[in-house]
Amino acid sequence: MTVIEHIGSRVRLVTRAFGSRDYRLYFFGLAVSMTGSWMQNVAMGWLVCRLTSEAMKGGLVGFVTKSALVLGVVGFLGQIPSLLLGPVAGVMLDRIGKRRVIIITQSLAAVQAFALALLVFSHSIAIWHIIVLAQFIGCVNAVDVPARQSFVVHVVGNRDHLGNAIALNSVIFNSARLLGPSLGGLVITVFGNEGICFLANAVSYGAAIGALVMLRTREQIVPRAAPRFLHELREGVRAAFGSPAVRALLLLTGWTSLVAMPYGTLVPLFARDILKGNAQTFGFLHSSVAVGALCGALYLASRASIKGLGSVVALASMLCGIGLTGFALSRHMQISMIMMAITGLGVLMQLASTNTLIQTLVDDDKRARVLSLYTTSMFGIVPCGCLLFGWLAQRIGAPRAQFIGGMLTICAALVYATRLPALRAVLGPLYHKVKLAFRLGPPLDGA
Repeated sequence: MTVIEHIGSRVRLVTRAFGSRDYRLYFFGLAVSMTGSWMQNVAMGWLVCRLTSEAMKGGLVGFVTKSALVLGVVGFLGQIPSLLLGPVAGVMLDRIGKRRVIIITQSLAAVQAFALALLVFSHSIAIWHIIVLAQFIGCVNAVDVPARQSFVVHVVGNRDHLGNAIALNSVIFNSARLLGPSLGGLVITVFGNEGICFLANAVSYGAAIGALVMLRTREQIVPRAAPRFLHELREGVRAAFGSPAVRALLLLTGWTSLVAMPYGTLVPLFARDILKGNAQTFGFLHSSVAVGALCGALYLASRASIKGLGSVVALASMLCGIGLTGFALSRHMQISMIMMAITGLGVLMQLASTNTLIQTLVDDDKRARVLSLYTTSMFGIVPCGCLLFGWLAQRIGAPRAQFIGGMLTICAALVYATRLPALRAVLGPLYHKVKLAFRLGPPLDGA
């Protein structure tokens, strides 16, 4: 085989899920929307820092002037609905058409972005506006995220390509994550107005909604008896926590969400106070995370089978902790960007591998409910971490708070690694039972 033929073979392996027309439409449409969302994330964090700084210069004191704590509160209120509404959304989504739900949630997210843009352009934006709108989008995302996660299997076509589809979704997501923060930081630096980022995000949702309307996919909704919410919720919980493998993955994800994922709350403070930068510095740090995550997603997409993903989860969690610890200790932009890239690599590989394993191991009729618990452990726990580390950074400083988060992440990776031998014994038979091994890979007999 020539070098060109080998490269072509690897490219086909990495992009095999793109053979589905609906898959291409769905995720490229969402890629545009995600780029706008990352622009908004950067603008939101920088806007909070600007408003609290202006309040301090104006002589105001108290809660509103504490940037770290306010960032933590915004992060908390923006994601706490995932903890409260996630399981409810899972029960609902296993009963109704997910595409219709996603169209509604994407439309509501566009309304939120338009509201932010209007408030900024009219110079009437205040911290309480940001808090209310953050909580609104949190409620929308509590339904939108599990809906999108569980809808993948309907648009990918070939179930054997599910793991590849999830990895490619991460590639597209992190390509948007790479472009969005840099573009958002540049827009804020050049125009001095965060409202443009919010407006661009509002417009970007049109691409996702248009792609969803154009899909040919028709979901097969299995008729059920009259709704019994508590019974169906218990079924989902039993399916998740009754499996030792899924339980271990959910617990590690929840811990990572508590002590590692809140790094996003503290990055604006590192950009402004530690690295003495501006909005563009903030954007570059976010983009560094995306570079690492993109590398991790490409690696996962190139895997021919899901064999060994349990070990990948342990390694990825360790890399995340190392990256966060190094970032906390760094006082140089270049080193900070490298540490953020390592963090992004670790976070992406851990979450995408966990997503693939869980989707492989759960039954179709409980998929949305189990995935809602996964998204709850991923997003629902983050707000508690944001509030905790925002408060901690206010008391002991952002670098020390971030260092503690990194070390706790490393400890969790070590604990999970000690469970791998037992998990391999459980995962091997389960892989064979569900018969979802990739056709290009060998029999799946490891974790």
